[in-house]
Parts: sequence; C-alpha cells; structure tokens
Amino acid sequence: MAATLYVHHRITATPRCWAAVAEALITRRDALAAAGGALYGAWRSQIGRPRDEVTVITAWTAPVTAAAAQALLLGDMADIEDSASLAMLPTLRPTDTAPPQRQGNYAFRWFVTPETDWPEFLDLCAQAWPGFEAAYDSQVIGLWRCTGDGADAAAGPAAPGAVRSLLLTRRPDLAMWERSKLPQGAAESAVRDALSRRYDLCNWTSVATTTLITAADRADKARWT
Repeated sequence: MAATLYVHHRITATPRCWAAVAEALITRRDALAAAGGALYGAWRSQIGRPRDEVTVITAWTAPVTAAAAQALLLGDMADIEDSASLAMLPTLRPTDTAPPQRQGNYAFRWFVTPETDWPEFLDLCAQAWPGFEAAYDSQVIGLWRCTGDGADAAAGPAAPGAVRSLLLTRRPDLAMWERSKLPQGAAESAVRDALSRRYDLCNWTSVATTTLITAADRADKARWT
C-alpha cells in the first residue's frame, strides 16, 4: 500500500555528533515499520545548513501526527539538541514509496505560494520536469504539500491563504547544479522559463543542498560545511 503521509524531520545533533546520530536514526527502521512507517531517506548537510544537522523523511501507511512520527523516529536517542517535524502529502511525485538510492547533490527547496497560484505552480512543474531531467541527468524525487501539522521555521512562514511545499531534486554533483542554472539551446531555455515563472509565483523560497546518507551505491565522505 502506498504511503498517504510523509513527515520531514530536521534533527540537530550536538557538536561533532551528526554521523553518530545519523547511524542511530537508521537503526530505527524496525521501530518505524512496527508502527506503520518507513525510513524514506536520511541526508547530511552540504551547503546552506549547519554541519551537525541531519534531515530525514519518513513515510507512513498508518495514521500519524508529525509529533508522533518524530517520537517514533527519535526514541530515547542521545546527542540531539533540537528537532522539528512537518507532515506532508505527495502531489505530482513521488508516486510510490520506493526510497531514493543514488548518491548525489540533493536540493531541498521550500516554497510558500499563494493558494490561488498553486494550480499554475503544479502545471509549471509538470511542464518543466521532463526536460529538466533529460537535459541534466537529474531527477525530481518529490513535491510535497505541507498539511499544517507540525512546525519548522526553516520551512518558511505558514500564512493564511498560502501553500507551503517542499521540492526535492537530485543532481549528480554540484557542477550539474551550476550547469542547470545556465541553459544552452532552445529546449533548455524553455525549461528555465517555466522554472523561472514558478519561482516568480511564490511569496518565499529557500534552498539548501545535501547528500544522501542512505545511498546504496556510495557514501559521501567530503567535508562540506
């Protein structure tokens, strides 16, 4: 059964303990499964967030609140200074709960968009994504809409009449991140035009990049932040 709910968790480890916390979070898979959840992925900071912050997304087939999902994920874990969790529903993607597997440059971009512009926002995503993925060896992992359950100031202001959403994309590396901002040719320019229009619709947006701790192919051992 496909998950009906995802929860984004931002976890701040005590200084120099992010790797130990990440390892402990991964061992919580069985506890999550017993409660109807799954570890969708865990990411370490690359650019734009503190070094000792770990990002996790959990996926749920059982009814759960953001607070309950966080409690199940963290258990009685040590070396955690702070945490924040937000419940989210998938929109155009993901269409199933298969977790991302390939290492790369994962961008977490938050948007706050007026509700009246949300349908156009989704249409622009659907229009741009195929060309984006074909041109840049990149993948759109998911676009989730926050439900209003939970709190995280880093995800943007929760304003009446506005939609908060999270876009997660994967590029092979930071070089492709830069390359994707500089279109070459008519097809890439059309993709950039659609993405620029989407950007202009939102009231607020912020992005940070990460790498995938739970990657199946290779570990990221670089020092980023």
